[in-house]
Amino acid sequence: MIYNRKAYKRGSNSITMAERARSTVHVEYELIKYIGTRIGLDDLMHQMIPEGDTVAEKRFRTGAENICRYLENMADRRKHRLPKNHSDYRGKE
Repeated sequence: MIYNRKAYKRGSNSITMAERARSTVHVEYELIKYIGTRIGLDDLMHQMIPEGDTVAEKRFRTGAENICRYLENMADRRKHRLPKNHSDYRGKE
């Protein structure tokens, strides 16, 4: 959402100002987190699972879980390259 030329994003319970893009990795991290939390799969699920088809439902849920794990892993691999003042920053282990 754009308001008064400042970008805002929704936090867990409030709206907080989005941080300035400090690097390409920082942008990648924020995009991964945004995609993982904002994209609803309900429409796709209804298209891919016929009524009462438990096999298709299991396949869909397994595929969705795999992609969610993949996105979490991608975000996790970028945490050490976030700006040091970022709330999710984690030093290289």
